[in-house]
Amino acid sequence: MEFPILQVDQQHTSSCGRFTFVQGTIRGCAFISLTERAEPVNPKYLRLPSVIDGRIRVVAWLSLVTEILIVGTGGAVRLTGSGLGCPTWPTCVARSIVPTEEMGIHGVIEFANRLMTGLIGIIAIAAVILLWRLRTQRKDLFALAVILAAGVLAQALVGGVTVLTGLNPFIVGFHFTVSLIMVCIATVLVHRVYLAPGPRARVVPAGFARLAHATSFVVALTVLMGVLTTASGPHSGDADAGRTGFNAELLEHLHAWPGYATLVLTVVLLVASVRGKLPVRSFVVTLLMIELVQIVVGLLQANLGLPPLLVGLHMVLACVLAAAMTLVVLNLKAPREVTAEVPETAHEQVRS
Repeated sequence: MEFPILQVDQQHTSSCGRFTFVQGTIRGCAFISLTERAEPVNPKYLRLPSVIDGRIRVVAWLSLVTEILIVGTGGAVRLTGSGLGCPTWPTCVARSIVPTEEMGIHGVIEFANRLMTGLIGIIAIAAVILLWRLRTQRKDLFALAVILAAGVLAQALVGGVTVLTGLNPFIVGFHFTVSLIMVCIATVLVHRVYLAPGPRARVVPAGFARLAHATSFVVALTVLMGVLTTASGPHSGDADAGRTGFNAELLEHLHAWPGYATLVLTVVLLVASVRGKLPVRSFVVTLLMIELVQIVVGLLQANLGLPPLLVGLHMVLACVLAAAMTLVVLNLKAPREVTAEVPETAHEQVRS
């Protein structure tokens, strides 16, 4: 016959379910020593989130920060001439995944950049796992996490092609451009984890929204011209790497013109957002501050002979600029329950 049994003594605790007596013995009962029992763990942290919690938000921020940081490490590879510090891919050198002593500091710098890719990949996978239970309710967040994870793999492949083609300047430029896109996607993820799901409505006048989108286009043009300018300049990543063959001095001017146009458009956005008391005005202020710093760094590097440190800072700031512009565009809309709180007079003030 079967029946429940529970026996406790000073040495051991046995906890058994239903067992069957067979010839006077109990089968299946396990004894757990009190001294070996593990500390209790809050079951909340053993489950995947069913709502957006701190874990998801932290991973989203880590994704954005590391996507920007890898541009800095990638810039260090190019600016120190370490582009071929690991001359093969996916290994660093033949039969070794890590740099050997013969590769020197250049091998260390290039390998550190590859390790950064691995860290970003781990964070991207963590985001996908944490959002797994929410993949139906928050399809937007899950899709963004999957895109970021796929982007890490794609960037690793592009990085391999970059090495195998001897740092072709166009592929290097494409590599950097994809990194900028990844920064923008990570920015969207960070923004969305703080918003309620559901339909969103515009919280600014239509004219302001069109001007913001036009500004974002000019920002993208400025960054792309900067990528082409860098690909034509002296920092190739290796002494034997080729250049585009374009006139770098002319490209510097072509890069500066849309940069100044971006500044003018942003000032107009700021004036309109302040006059209309629009909720996006704080993001426009941030965008303007970043642009001013970027312009100062750009002028300094152009007049000081392109020192590597300033060039690297200019590259990182380009990512921060792209993220700030993305936030401005994202905040043109808000969930419908929030838009109801925005006074209509704000729209009328902008129109006037």
